[in-house]
Amino acid sequence: MNWVLIALLGVPLAGAAALLAPFRRDTAAGGRLLQMHALAVSGVTFALSVVLVAGFDYGDAARVQFSTDLAWVPGLDLRFHLGVDGISLPLVVLTTLLVFLCSVYLCWGRADGPGQLLRPKTGGNRPRALVFTLLVLEVGMIGTFLALDLLLFFVFFEVVLIPMYFVIAVWGGHARRAAAIKFILYTLLGSVVLLLGLLLIWAQTGTLDMIALARAHGTGMSSSAQVLAFIAVGIGLAVKTPMWPLHTWLPAAHTEAPTVGSVLLAGVLLKMGTYGFARIAIPVLPDGAAAMAPWLGAFAVIGIIYGSLACLAQRDLKRMIAYSSIGHMGFVLLGFATLTPVGVNGALFGNIAHGLITALLFFIAGAIKDRYGTTDMPSLGGGMLSRLPHLGSLLTFAAVASLGMPGLAGFWGEMLALLGAYGPAAGLSRPLYLTFMALGGLGTVLTAAYFLLMLSRVTHGRSVETVHAPVLAAVGGGGGRRPGTVLRVGIARVRDVTGYELAAWVPLIALILLLGLWPKTLLLVTGPVVRTLLGAP
Repeated sequence: MNWVLIALLGVPLAGAAALLAPFRRDTAAGGRLLQMHALAVSGVTFALSVVLVAGFDYGDAARVQFSTDLAWVPGLDLRFHLGVDGISLPLVVLTTLLVFLCSVYLCWGRADGPGQLLRPKTGGNRPRALVFTLLVLEVGMIGTFLALDLLLFFVFFEVVLIPMYFVIAVWGGHARRAAAIKFILYTLLGSVVLLLGLLLIWAQTGTLDMIALARAHGTGMSSSAQVLAFIAVGIGLAVKTPMWPLHTWLPAAHTEAPTVGSVLLAGVLLKMGTYGFARIAIPVLPDGAAAMAPWLGAFAVIGIIYGSLACLAQRDLKRMIAYSSIGHMGFVLLGFATLTPVGVNGALFGNIAHGLITALLFFIAGAIKDRYGTTDMPSLGGGMLSRLPHLGSLLTFAAVASLGMPGLAGFWGEMLALLGAYGPAAGLSRPLYLTFMALGGLGTVLTAAYFLLMLSRVTHGRSVETVHAPVLAAVGGGGGRRPGTVLRVGIARVRDVTGYELAAWVPLIALILLLGLWPKTLLLVTGPVVRTLLGAP
């Protein structure tokens, strides 16, 4: 048994359990204790993931390392089997990093910013419940990437649903209840289909061991059974990804979720679906993957074009970022659909790049809402670079990274996915995939168009000194006016980027630059595993 993986799950779980003990939170001392608890638990968990990085054998990245294999339900031969390889290691680090940065953002914020969620408040915004929910959510996310038993994977895959539902429903915006219900209904229905697919694999092969199943490459399952299982598993994973047309829960969930909820939803939860394609659907069901790859590619490019066009029509900044995720995850699915090492490596790279860049975008969107009281782009008035030069510059950097500028992390995933479509796996129609490549290329042009349009509306132009009434209350003005009323205030009364925001954002900026300039940092880790899972030499 390896203690590191057990500790990665045990520390946030113990941290959440400790919050069930009664203590006074309605005082300043109670609020500070809660903040210290959130920072300490998430910080220790991130430090454990750094221990994984330091102890990982990169010369044998395809081998499962730090393995833990314990009896779970002996009567059914179910095992508590955990491990990490070159595919799961980056996702574990991404998860623990984002949870830690969310804790920094929550705990060090000003009274009129995100920090208010963890401060005592009459009527209660349930700060202790928020920390508890985020820690339980972290357990489910980490467990999904460590699980090597199909049923254990499904259990962790489902653990995240209830915490995320409450994050949206309790701490979200005005339409939070409807968004949370839509999220839970879609994901639960997808999970039912996913479970049926996993049970079909178990019935056909007699094992739930994901390592053994990947090594067998479909041995023991007929082609028709593989196709049926791939459809069921693929639908379940596609809902979480999300793939067009199963995406409709995403814009509302992102728009209504609080900043930390949007960051974790985009940065990690969407990756759980695409991780399932790399870990289960493609290596375990190769015949099913070959048969359904053209359909997967078709849905992927439709999502790319649809997401880009939807972004062009958006007024709300958070909603635009949400729709952009549909397009970016379309590139990830296109990479998987090529069934080539180049394409799958591009998909895995795009996974991590999207997690970093979109998390930064949602952090910045949250900061804009804290200052202006809205993320409606016409209401922001433009001129952010002159009014708040640091915040406007960071928004520009994140947008440029997301549109795929060479030298930044967003470029490599999209480029490798398109390159994989140029030369798909044997047995796939090259003319069809060249069409996919052309449509994906059009999607990159549209991506640049909607991000540049957003920047022209928000960061450029003449500064209009307006801000919404909720912000005035935080700076001592606004009187008794209703929320949403636009009023004039001086530029000096709206603060630029603060220290706690830089503490949460600089690590993301550094990683975006690192992966953009040195993509081998990630490709050398994922490459050997991809070749093994695809059965390539």
